[in-house]
Amino acid sequence: MLVMGVDPGTARLGYGLVTSKGTRAAWVAHGCLTPPAKASPAERLLYLAENLRQIIRTHSPEVVSVEKLFFSRNVTTAIAVGQARGVALLAAAEAGLPVREFTPGEVKLAVTGYGKADKEQIQFMVKTILGLRETPEPDDAADALAIAICCLNTPVEFAAAVTRGGGGRI
Repeated sequence: MLVMGVDPGTARLGYGLVTSKGTRAAWVAHGCLTPPAKASPAERLLYLAENLRQIIRTHSPEVVSVEKLFFSRNVTTAIAVGQARGVALLAAAEAGLPVREFTPGEVKLAVTGYGKADKEQIQFMVKTILGLRETPEPDDAADALAIAICCLNTPVEFAAAVTRGGGGRI
């Protein structure tokens, strides 16, 4: 199965594609969509939508996995992340792809075995699980790969039964 993970944001949106090879996860691609800094909010969302559609057309994932919104103190950031999530969900729906959503804590637990792992632990495990020589850069792309790995390793039935919450952003 080919999974596209998305770490949403309007300044930088990370994406990562991971496939299953037998019982192992294997890297396919990763990167970061960075709209022009001077673009308006609407232009940023359009940039993200067009590029996500292109990535989906190029790689033909079977499922899109998106980080659930974790609301903290910064309302402005939460709104922007929510808008980027909406664009990712729309791109997946337009392509007829199922979407699976995971909280940051669920991703951390699935990738590191610890629901409160820090960025360095996540990056180390993504590199190790995928057998990469280098740590995926930037952080947003590594997070997107972690979200894809989480999706690959979490059966649909289990994900529906897991208690949601906690853990903060990846």
